[in-house]
Amino acid sequence: MTTRSAPRTVVGAVIVDALDRPTAVLAARRNRPADLAGRWEFPGGKVEPGETPQAALVREVREELDVAITVGDELVGPAGGWPISAGYVLRLFFAVAAGGTISPGSDHDEVRWLAAAELDSVDWLPSDRGAVAVLRTHLESLAG
Repeated sequence: MTTRSAPRTVVGAVIVDALDRPTAVLAARRNRPADLAGRWEFPGGKVEPGETPQAALVREVREELDVAITVGDELVGPAGGWPISAGYVLRLFFAVAAGGTISPGSDHDEVRWLAAAELDSVDWLPSDRGAVAVLRTHLESLAG
């Protein structure tokens, strides 16, 4: 009998203009690897051993977008995360820029602020696309 290990956690930052009443979300367009190039994501990356998801998110966003963030609440996914593959699960956390100017690093070639109604205007990575409808509902509930 083979034992299946738990999926590895990947974190993504739902960077918003304000944690209390967000009206816009930052999307980042990948430029590599080739199979992901041109698609949009919530920036982030893998949680390293011994690292909390929040600490990993701060580190990854600093590396990818050269900006400090303050991490807020989690946008909870099904079964605790948004499935990426059998080996990975995505956990998304709201965040706001807390220092520096957001600029695409080596993995992204563009960043764009999107209002709730504009979330479908970009081609999201499949793992991030699953959260977009939940995110839109959340943003709309705070706006109205």
